[in-house]
Formats: sequence, C-alpha cells, structure tokens
Amino acid sequence: MLSIIRKLLVLQSVFLLATGCGYQMVGKETHLPPGITSLAVPTFVNQTFEPGIEVPFTQGFLREFIQDRRVKVAGRNEADSVLEGVIKSFQIYSVSYDRSGIALEYQTTVVIDLTLRKKTGEILWVEKDLSDSRVYRTSNNILVSESNKAAAIQSLARFMAERIRNRFFYDF
Repeated sequence: MLSIIRKLLVLQSVFLLATGCGYQMVGKETHLPPGITSLAVPTFVNQTFEPGIEVPFTQGFLREFIQDRRVKVAGRNEADSVLEGVIKSFQIYSVSYDRSGIALEYQTTVVIDLTLRKKTGEILWVEKDLSDSRVYRTSNNILVSESNKAAAIQSLARFMAERIRNRFFYDF
C-alpha cells in the first residue's frame, strides 16, 4: 500500500512539473506609448492647509516608480515624461467616540489630481479627483496622535502611488 502511495506522489510530482505550476514571471510587460522610457516626478503642489503633505505624496510616488524599475526615474530636464501631482483637498473627520464624547478615531481623506505629460508638453492622461481615506487612532499624547496621522497619510500616499503605477504601465 505504501509503495502505491509513493508511486502516486511521484506521478503527481512529474505531472505538475510537466504541466507547470501556473506561475510565471510578470511585471515586465507594459503598454506605454513609444518613446516613454523615463519619468520625472516633481514635488506635488499642496493646495491644502496641511503643511508638508506634499512630501509623503511625492516620496510615495517616487518610491513606487524607483522600486518598479520599468522606467528610469530622472529629473525633469532628463526625463521624457513628467507626472505632476496636485493635492487638492485634505480633510479630517472624527469617526468614533468614547462614552464621554471624546474622539477616539479620525478619518483622513485626500484628493489629488495627476497629469502625465510627455516632455513636449503633450498630455498623455489626466486623473482628476483621485481620493482615498484612512482611519487612525487618536491619543491623549499629541505626539502619538500626530504620529498616527502621519502614518495614515503615508499609507494613503503609498496606496495611491501603487494605483497610479498600475495605470501608468497597464491602462494606456
């Protein structure tokens, strides 16, 4: 009985090796217009009253494209395309409270506009009113609250950058 089980396992292994396991290398194919090999991501424009919010968004988008490596990230003068971002809105709302009415959690929502241009100025695509939200916990300690808020903003920036990177490579 044991030898039959071993033979079936060997046969199953051979079958899997022969047919493949369904995994394949991905991430190299793109649908970019011809001539787009490099990208500049200048500092986003901050149209909100939240000081410094342009920094995590610019960094998040840069990081996403640098780590991807399918296009070279370069300065505006060297790149053949430019991804410009405008942070239009930043809002915070309290979403949960303790029994005495003190806020326990806040929701932060960010709205951005993005424009991808060729170096010549030709607009390749525009993404208007891209928005997302994150909830974060507050604390009696202002440093903890601000740290949680910053982490929520960074999470928003990373997630939005990932969505746009996917669009950049696949939705032309």
